[in-house]
Amino acid sequence: MLQSSHRLRLRRQTASAVGAVALIALAAAPAVADDGSSAAMTLGKIAPIDGVEPGSTFDAPVTFTNTGSAATNTVWLSYTVTRGLSHTELPSNCIRYEIPSFDEAPSKSEAVCKFDQTVKPGTVYATGKALTLKALDHALYDRLRVTVETSEPSLGDNASEPVRGTGPAVKLVEQPGTTPTGPRDDQHPDWDAADIKVTADNTADFEVAGARAKGTVGETVALSVKFADAGPGWVLRDGNVSVTKVRIKMPAGTTVTKAHGYCDKVATGTYECGTSQSWVYEGKGETYTFSLRIDKAVPGAKGSVALADESRPFDKNTANDTAPITLDLTGSGGSTTAGTGSTSGSATPTADGDLASTGSGATLAIAGAAAAAVTAGTGAVLVARRRHATRR
Repeated sequence: MLQSSHRLRLRRQTASAVGAVALIALAAAPAVADDGSSAAMTLGKIAPIDGVEPGSTFDAPVTFTNTGSAATNTVWLSYTVTRGLSHTELPSNCIRYEIPSFDEAPSKSEAVCKFDQTVKPGTVYATGKALTLKALDHALYDRLRVTVETSEPSLGDNASEPVRGTGPAVKLVEQPGTTPTGPRDDQHPDWDAADIKVTADNTADFEVAGARAKGTVGETVALSVKFADAGPGWVLRDGNVSVTKVRIKMPAGTTVTKAHGYCDKVATGTYECGTSQSWVYEGKGETYTFSLRIDKAVPGAKGSVALADESRPFDKNTANDTAPITLDLTGSGGSTTAGTGSTSGSATPTADGDLASTGSGATLAIAGAAAAAVTAGTGAVLVARRRHATRR
């Protein structure tokens, strides 16, 4: 199961960061006036964006109000998108940089725009031209995070070098017909952020592959089964949850001597397996490897692999949601019951399960080498996420 944590997004204090920030000539004016009054930023409501077609572009309109008691001379707007979305041409007063996947956060792209304008208290503002985003071919469940702030936003330690936009500079425009947003009761009046769901009109095909194990009674063999997202969309789940659950039932007459680290025993010979992250990229997935002792011969014994019975509205193909696990007995010990401590390191296991017909043309390679052992450290079902302690 996913453990809840997020790595703190560290503020870069190194010389390289200074050089990067210099690209946008940041020189924030103080947000607090001599009389103690100060500016405060509050975003207007931003509705979820639904039904975006992959390959199309769409606007991301943003409004905000200075709900403080003083004007400020500089404001920054940041637009952070997950990997199914991308920024189009940016104004010259904006920069863009990439944040690769790290810890339990998927990769992101961030654009930061600086506005050297007086932002008066009690006034609603919007950009003269809304920022435009593009939905990529693998877009499905994506996120847009918008931040407005009166102080300089800094890059994370793992961010790429920023690139300045080449389009005409954009200015803030007062919105006199818009009702100002009320002040917020929180501990960071100088910035505000909103997370917006962006849903594309796309699908993702989850599929599983079974396996065929081979050995004699008394031997311990390696068994590997696989889950994958055949695409075209990637899948990002909300919260600290597995992308999906996979139920694996072993053939009768066998005992699991070592289970995969992402799997929990839910019944005799049956395991439920999660995923390492709360998202899965298209064409990627998980391989679950078990050590399986053959205790006795059970004619026709078969196991199974199946996706959990849960809602997957994005997955229209159910033909590949289940697959068999087959056990082929060899040698002369086929009618013998093996002792509980009897194992053999000389077994020659194989795993050559085929996917059910998917209609997508995707093929999963099933690992079956005896050397496929669970590596140290994978016992944790999902790596912990640390809660963000900063505005990012």
